Formats: sequence, C-alpha cells, structure tokens
Amino acid sequence: MLVKQNLISFKKHLPKDIDLVAVSKTKPIVDIQEAYDAGHRIFGENKIQEMVNKYDVLPKDIQWHMIGHLQSNKVKYMAHFVDLIHGVDSFKTLKEIDKQAKKHHRIINCLLQAKIAKEETKFGLDFIDIEQIVSSEEFAALQNIKIIGLMGMASFTSDKEEIVQEFKSLKTFFDKLKKQKPEAPNFQLVTLSMGMSSDYKIAIANGSNMIRVGSAIFGERNYIA
Repeated sequence: MLVKQNLISFKKHLPKDIDLVAVSKTKPIVDIQEAYDAGHRIFGENKIQEMVNKYDVLPKDIQWHMIGHLQSNKVKYMAHFVDLIHGVDSFKTLKEIDKQAKKHHRIINCLLQAKIAKEETKFGLDFIDIEQIVSSEEFAALQNIKIIGLMGMASFTSDKEEIVQEFKSLKTFFDKLKKQKPEAPNFQLVTLSMGMSSDYKIAIANGSNMIRVGSAIFGERNYIA
C-alpha cells in the first residue's frame, strides 16, 4: 500500500494543471498495478524492452511515455502502443518514428528535446536546430507524428539559480515558438515537460506543465543487472 499512499500524498500538493508522469523504470509490475489501482494512468520508462514487457501484461488504458534517450533502430518495438515520446533529439529519429507509426496507422505524439543544460552528457537540440526542423518542408511532410511540445533537463547542480535560468530559457523559447509557427496537423505546442524528482518545484514555478517523478512515488530506484 506504500505506493498508493505516496501517490495520493504527492498528488495532493500538485497543481491540478500539471501532468504527472510516474517514472516506473526498474519497478516491478505489482508496484505499477498498485499505482494504477489508485487511479494513475501515465507511466514513464527509459528502456524500450522493459516498457514492452510491462505493456504486454498491464491494463491497456495505461499511457506509456518513453522518457529515455531513444535509438532510432528501436522505435519499431513500441510504435504500436507508445503514447508520448519525450526525448526526440534528431530529425532522423523523428522520421523513423513517423515511418513506424505509419505501419500501425497511428499518429505518435512527440516532444522535441532541447538542450538547456551546460553538461556535455545531456542530449538535446539547440533552439536554432528546433526552429529549422519545424519550419522545414521535410517536417511538414510527416503525417504520422505530432510535435505537441518541448522537453528539457536542467543541469545536475546544487546551484538553484542556474536551474531557474535554464528552465526560464526553455519556457521563453517555448512561448516564442508557439507564436511564430502556426499550428499544423503535426505541430500543436501544448506541453512543456520540465522537472524531475529533484527540481520539479522549480520547473513548475517556471512554466512546466508536465513533470517526471519516480522516487517520491515508488521509492528508491531498483537497479537491474
């Protein structure tokens, strides 16, 4: 019952307009089922095979979010069910998602990942790259994906002001992009995914409407060898 209690407690303090992705990576089926039974429906995984295994045995109204770095050659394994892909950081990957979605007669929602952290290990596109992608004719031709927002990860640092500035920069860019590019069938910005367990409060204060939280719900991560 601990997962249920944690989930209810966490949601009690969460603004109503914030979407919560319960990060269930490495967590057993029983824990996810407990969160599901408590009414939660959005779960995030960072490994495709693990997500596929869980999809196969858990209720089919769960919205599965792919939150990890995505290799384009693995898109085919989740194209028939994934609800939202958070970390699209190249046009090549976007084209592959479109290709695989078409095979299943689906439109897959995606977030373009912007690089806002100073750490070299963080993935993501520069703002100018995002602008060039969404304004290109090649992008306009993609009919089986929809860019519904942007995602960004702040630097792993104790400097809160640095985190604030990184989140603010993405919110400013999000608003700019929303104004300068007209909505199209494959481009409708509504989601700004920023914030994880360590910084979600800062993210929400700076414009995030989707957060990814695991340990506060499921406890500390289980490591799989």
